[in-house]
Amino acid sequence: MHENSGKQPQACLLSGTMDTIVTRFAPSPTGYLHMGHAFSALFAYQAAVKAGGRFLLRIEDIDQGRCRPEFEAAILEDLKWLGLTWEEPVRRQSDHFNDYAVALARLEDMGLLYPCFCSRKEIIESSHAPHGPEGPVYPGTCRALSNRERAERMDAGEAYALRLDMTGALKRIRAPLLWQDRDMGRIETTTEILRDSFGDIVLARKDVATSYHLSVTVDDALQGVTLVTRGQDLFQATHVHRLLQTLLDLPVPDYHHHKLLVDQNGRRLAKRHRDETLHSLRKAGLTADDVQARIRTHPIRSIL
Repeated sequence: MHENSGKQPQACLLSGTMDTIVTRFAPSPTGYLHMGHAFSALFAYQAAVKAGGRFLLRIEDIDQGRCRPEFEAAILEDLKWLGLTWEEPVRRQSDHFNDYAVALARLEDMGLLYPCFCSRKEIIESSHAPHGPEGPVYPGTCRALSNRERAERMDAGEAYALRLDMTGALKRIRAPLLWQDRDMGRIETTTEILRDSFGDIVLARKDVATSYHLSVTVDDALQGVTLVTRGQDLFQATHVHRLLQTLLDLPVPDYHHHKLLVDQNGRRLAKRHRDETLHSLRKAGLTADDVQARIRTHPIRSIL
């Protein structure tokens, strides 16, 4: 389907097969879980149980500055309280930075990575930066820097991000990028979506050795996940993951992007809004059955 070079990434060594349903719930320990998280975790868990498959828990803690051990401990307590069980050991992303380095090295060998020294403010202020699902689309300012200038600026200690050269990546695609969403049907990731909505995405930074897009794609392959269930707010991100799967020769799981729980004003639940947490509900004496009953009667919405 595309050109490739170098060694096969470690992520091809799967722990499951595409004939077995393997789902996962992958929270970040940057705060306590809320009702939306409970809904998403139960959705993935029940999908595996109904199919006689496997359910995995993964802790996405690549941002060591924001992740805290007390939140990870609370996640485990909350999920056990809800009645969920999962396979051990739990994969923590911070223990597997080498896996992401292998993937980055392969992309670098293809000539698809370059350092970007632009700040977010500079990108926002650029007149050539349209907005996509994740904010301003990077206009490619640093793509044309010489190798010498890149090296000098990195050696000088400047902050930088490693970006994927989207134009170069798309030239390697030899067939349509298709994937299956169990709610939406067959989806095609087009050149226009990747180029115009995402552009040269960040895959790592000087101080964080991977990004959400790269780590989640590699993790799902390494863990043999065959059905990725997550909220509709991440639907667009799947286009990026589908591209990375092709570039890195990784298997393509099925997806199910479920609807989102919202509050009385129609706003989706989120940590940053300090919505009611499972931790506080447990402390208030509610039972897991009480929470599941609330979820069944909670308003949900589609953002697609």
